[in-house]
Amino acid sequence: MSSQATQLKIGFGMRNSFVLRDFPLERVRNIGIIAHIDAGKTTATERILYYVGRTYKVGDVDEGTTVMDWMQQERERGITITAAATTCYWREHRINIIDTPGHVDFTAEVERCLRVLDGGVVVLDAVAGVESQSETVWRQADRYGVPRICFVNKMDRAGADFQRTVTMIEERLQAKTLMIQLPLFTEDLFQGTIDLVENKALFFSGEPNTPPMEAAIPESQSSSVAKHRQALIEKLAENDDQLMLAYLEGGDITSSQLKAAIRKLTLANRMVPILCGSALRNRGIQPLIEAIVGYLPSPLDRPPVRAIAPETGVEVFRQPSDEAPFSALAFKAVSDPFMGKLVYLRVYSGRVKTGGQVFNATRGVKERVGRLFLMHANRREEVKQADTGSIVATLGFKRTLTGDTLCDLSDPVLLESIRFPEPVLSVAVEPRDEADQDKLIDVLAKLIEEDPTISIRHDQETGQTIISGMGELHLEILRERTLREFGVKVKAGKPQVAYRETIAVPVEVEGRFIRQFGGRGQYGHVWLRLEPGERGSGFKFFDRVQGGAIPKEYIPAVEVGIKEALESGVVAGYPVVDIKATLYGGSFHEVDSSEVAFKMAGSIALKNGLSKAKPILLEPIMKLEAVTPAPFLGDIIGDLNSRRGRIGGIETRADTCIVSAFVPLSESFGYATNLRSLSQGRATHSMEFYCYEEVGPDLAKQIAAGSK
Repeated sequence: MSSQATQLKIGFGMRNSFVLRDFPLERVRNIGIIAHIDAGKTTATERILYYVGRTYKVGDVDEGTTVMDWMQQERERGITITAAATTCYWREHRINIIDTPGHVDFTAEVERCLRVLDGGVVVLDAVAGVESQSETVWRQADRYGVPRICFVNKMDRAGADFQRTVTMIEERLQAKTLMIQLPLFTEDLFQGTIDLVENKALFFSGEPNTPPMEAAIPESQSSSVAKHRQALIEKLAENDDQLMLAYLEGGDITSSQLKAAIRKLTLANRMVPILCGSALRNRGIQPLIEAIVGYLPSPLDRPPVRAIAPETGVEVFRQPSDEAPFSALAFKAVSDPFMGKLVYLRVYSGRVKTGGQVFNATRGVKERVGRLFLMHANRREEVKQADTGSIVATLGFKRTLTGDTLCDLSDPVLLESIRFPEPVLSVAVEPRDEADQDKLIDVLAKLIEEDPTISIRHDQETGQTIISGMGELHLEILRERTLREFGVKVKAGKPQVAYRETIAVPVEVEGRFIRQFGGRGQYGHVWLRLEPGERGSGFKFFDRVQGGAIPKEYIPAVEVGIKEALESGVVAGYPVVDIKATLYGGSFHEVDSSEVAFKMAGSIALKNGLSKAKPILLEPIMKLEAVTPAPFLGDIIGDLNSRRGRIGGIETRADTCIVSAFVPLSESFGYATNLRSLSQGRATHSMEFYCYEEVGPDLAKQIAAGSK
């Protein structure tokens, strides 16, 4: 290190009693830490919290001492299962952070968090690069237009390749990158970073309490750094008119000009700044915090939130201001065994106070705010009010669920809700003690309120309670939680695939429901046109009745009857999806017609039509990515082929191969164990739901026979 090196004074946050400090809205940051599993999200979050002064001790995932992974299952498994929120301060900025899961089974946690966040930090493994779940969370962030910065983590590991990771970001994520840092190595050891914006080097000792040392760029790297800095300036100038003018005039471009251009392009989602470091070794975290407050948006930098006026259906906008009418989105609900239901809110406009009354516009009910809390993972710190831009939790809401809009009583609006994927795996559960049957149903109902990707149904034929979720780990965690949090022991059957049914050809069918009981009878008569819809489109109903053939008041009943009949198909009794039903005719009786009769007629028509429209069975297909040493590639491909898998591509990196494939969910059970066996424990994999596809006729017959 240069003898001219000096200590860089980077201020720590204040480790004193925590209160909600009021800052101008432009100094508020709502960010999420998102990534593939095992990329180091939670480790990075723990280091951020330590350096801003929010915690007194550096948490460790391997030792189970992290603050953000607070659940017992998280600490035992070393993975994040549920998103955890906290609030901290850095250089007169308030930063609300949500640490999200990386496992695909818990991707709904990422979905609901990105819906309410303003910016994201995408953590990438410098050895593995862009992995499958990295692509998934990137697409989720794209969907909500969330500006991002990338932190290439684990630069201290053997095989770390910063440049290759940046190239993967550009190719696999289709992102335009801005390398604002370069890794700094001394004798092949990662020692720090080179700041291309400030044109200086930062050395990190690895000790958490030792500030980084600022130094001149080493002579051996000066030419390479100059080339990369020039490339950064040119890339910024190409996309920023003010900087282009300064560049063409040939004057010196200052670091403040570069930072302004980087922030502008990041907020517009046109560029993604790339930083690097090693969270575990305490290297690169302070510059990452500086980038969070410097480049990621405040609520004022995001477009005003769009909403619908429920009474008129007209689109309105809520400005991010404490003086605007109150509006907030409930993005998470947690069932606390001791305190009751805790609802997390993102406040988009206005203020809310303890004891105040708000309107749930989604459900049309009033709710009273019992208590307000700033959350620090599972710890609660009570506050008296929450202002615009806040992420808080509240007690006292009785009917509010995930995705509901809370707003001012006198100025109601409906915010866009949150979309969640459908569950793909089911298992039958029953309590070990029959006396716990009613308690189990209550516990499952609470877990469903908390996690919308869980569903529950009662099988009338077998008498079983069936719960459905996103994967084997998801269902396993649910069973553990029923015991650990609510004291109910459960037995579970083998996992069952959530098949679906649909139709292949359009048909026109009649439905008649006519009953005579001596007095007033029942009369309902409809004509339906059933057509296959696009995959993933769900059920759509169209009213094309003309000439008053069916009175308007009976048409909703027809739709209800059709929906109820869709719950059980004719092939194997699975729900029917991706179908369009058009009501175009029928007749009624002035005395005997009723809503019940037309509901039954719609149901009968649908059942008749399913049998005639060439019903087919659909199965969930998983997108699988296996990372294996090259010698085991042949065995792994052979195993995937035996599971009816389709190989999508094979990528080679040094002596490692990445296999992308599409595998039916029904064939994926036990794959982790088999993969370890085939590769002597050296291969890893990840899976996520991809789509539903038609099952072949022979296999469909087997599935239908098994279901019966």
